[in-house]
Parts: sequence; structure tokens; C-alpha cells
Amino acid sequence: MTKIPPSRAYAVLGFLFAANLLNYVDRQVLYAVLPLVKVDLMLTDTQLGSLASAFMLVYMTAAPLIALFADRYGRRLWIGAGLLAWSGATFLTGLSHGFTDLFFSRSAVGIGESSYGSISPSFIAEHFPDSARARVLSIFSMAIPVGSALGYVFGGFMGHHFGWRAAFFWAGGLGIPMGVIALFLKEPRADEPNRERLRPTAAHYKALFKNKSFVLDTMASAWLTFTLGGLAVWMPTFFNRRWDLDVAKAGLYFGGVTVLGGTVGSLAGGWWADRLLKKTPNAYFLVAATGLLASLPFCFLTIFSRSLGWSLLFLGLAESLIFLNSGPLTAIVTTVTPLSVRNMGFAINIFFMHALGDAISPLLIGYVSDRAGLLTALSVAVCFLALGGLSCIWATRFYEADVLRAQEPSSN
Repeated sequence: MTKIPPSRAYAVLGFLFAANLLNYVDRQVLYAVLPLVKVDLMLTDTQLGSLASAFMLVYMTAAPLIALFADRYGRRLWIGAGLLAWSGATFLTGLSHGFTDLFFSRSAVGIGESSYGSISPSFIAEHFPDSARARVLSIFSMAIPVGSALGYVFGGFMGHHFGWRAAFFWAGGLGIPMGVIALFLKEPRADEPNRERLRPTAAHYKALFKNKSFVLDTMASAWLTFTLGGLAVWMPTFFNRRWDLDVAKAGLYFGGVTVLGGTVGSLAGGWWADRLLKKTPNAYFLVAATGLLASLPFCFLTIFSRSLGWSLLFLGLAESLIFLNSGPLTAIVTTVTPLSVRNMGFAINIFFMHALGDAISPLLIGYVSDRAGLLTALSVAVCFLALGGLSCIWATRFYEADVLRAQEPSSN
């Protein structure tokens, strides 16, 4: 692959990190104002949970189709079009006047974000050497907690002071200029003389499902996403109900803890994984497993603490440990998938991660909450972190061989 100047590589990373921030702001702003939407539009918890599920169903379904075209014809147009599409749909969410309007507008957000989520990680990874990928993708993934936190804080503030619709009008408008800029990004593979040979066949795609490291990484991501996606939707409501906080304070507290814990965890996980890689090739999976399993007790302490202060403290510790995995699990996809199908690898990862994860967990949490209470519902969701950790440990048996196989010329 043609060597890319560091200045260009970091400029691309910075721009796509900023776009990813906006991605998660637009995705999470709804959850900060759920209590206001519930009262204004007279919705049940099951209906509120289904809004997140609708977004994820569209998001995960569109990703493989978009990746199929991106693998063949380039990615920058899809990145720019995705930014424009999800921003417009976010703006339209503010015009909703009933459950049906909300359902379709949030579904449309999923179309735009799927083009970005399935393409941008590989686009960034190809700008950097293999030895730096966990750190680089940890920086990119840091936008998840930071953007989510900004979405909670911004959404809660706007909702409390100006009404929940204003939050969507402002959040949606920010992505338009970024979408236009993205259309001018340069492909990292554009200068390669053998680029035509990178176009994949059906056999290349089929081989992904025989790649044990890829499959187990995807399963670990799914169990993690089941828990994390459910908590992202319902934790502001948890603080609202359990501690009687208004939506502005609930969004501020949850957002503040998320940005602190998520930032520390993301950066520490990438740094630790790349350093540990010098001692063991299974470093990425081991760091992810440690974070997922160690976070379990702190999640339960968050839910059942008898004071708001202790609950926030344990939440911060839990999120720091959970986000240790964000860079390593993303980097694994780049190391065990051949270059020719890497976009599709991320798309398949996204599809199953969300199909088995947060496409269903917000709805299920809402369903259980209507019948047994929100604390019980959140406790059930937390248990899935254990499955994620065990999947990572199991994957260490296959990782070295899968990395070597992905580097073989016949794989590309």
C-alpha cells in the first residue's frame, strides 16, 4: 500500500472523529428527552424503546448493502452522503407529532449512519500502520462516549429550556457542511496500481463466516452492544425516575460520567492493547475480555446504590472498563479480514452486533420495565457483558492463525 503522509492521515482521523462525534450526538439526543416525549405524545415505555430498535434495525440492514458498493467503487461519496442523510432525518424528528412520525424519522437516521459506520473505520485504518491501529481506532471510537455524552447534555439542556423539538432542529443542522466536506476526501487506496484486483468475489465474502476470530469478535461486540445500547437509552430515564432529576440534570450527570469514563477507557484500552501486543499476539482480545468481565460488579452497584453520588461513581468505573474494548475490538476486524472485503467485514460486524444487541435491548428493557420495573430490566441487560468477555477469551485460540490467513495474497 502506498505510504500516506502522517499529516494527511491525522487530518483524516481528526475530521472523521468530529463526524463520529456528531453521529453519536444525533443518535443519543432522543434519549435525553424521552421523559418529555413520553408526556407530550402520550407514549408507553415499550413504544419509546421501539424507537431505538427501529433505528438499529434500519442501520444494521442497510450497512451490508452499502459496504458492497463501497468495496467496489470507493467510500468517500458514501461517507458524505451518510452525513447529509442522517442530519436531515434528525431535523425531521423535531417535526414529529405522533409515534408514527417519530418511528419513521428515527428509522431514516439509521440509513445515513449505516453508510458512515460501515465504511469509516476501514477508511481510517488504512491511513496508518498495523502497529498503531488499536490506538488510532481507540481515538476514533472515543467519539462514542464523548458524542453520546454531548447528546445527553445538549438534548437535556435544550429540552428543559426550549422544548424537546428544538434539540433535533439544532443537532440536525450541524451535519450539512461536514457532509459537503466529506465528499472531497481522498481514498487511501486511490494511488495503488493493483486496485482493480482488490475487488472481491462471493467466495471472499463467504470466507468471513468461516473466520473464527471475526465471528467471535462480532459476537462479543453484540453482547456488549446489547448492554451498552440498552443503558444508553434508559439510563437518563433511570436517573429521572430513581433520583427525581429533571431531564437537564439527568442528561448532564449521565453525559458527564459517560464522557469521563468513556474517554479514559477508550484511550487506556488502545494504549494498553498496542503495548501488550509486543508480548502476546492475543493482546486485543485479552484487553477486551478484561474490561467486559471486570465491569460487571460496578454495573450492578450503579443500579442498586442507595445514593446518587455512589451510583454515579460506580457508573464511571463501569464505563471506563467497558470502553477498554472499543479500540481493540475494532482493530481486530481490520487485522483478521482481507483488504478486499474489509468494508463488508465491518458491515457484517455492524449487522450482527446490532441485530443481536441494541436493535432489541431497548425494546426488551422497556417491555420488562412496564411489567417488573426499570431496575429489574437494567439488571437483566447487564448480564450480557459476561457473554462478551467469554467470547473474547475463546477467540484467543484462533486469532494468530486468522491474522496470517488474512495476509495471504489469495485472500485479497
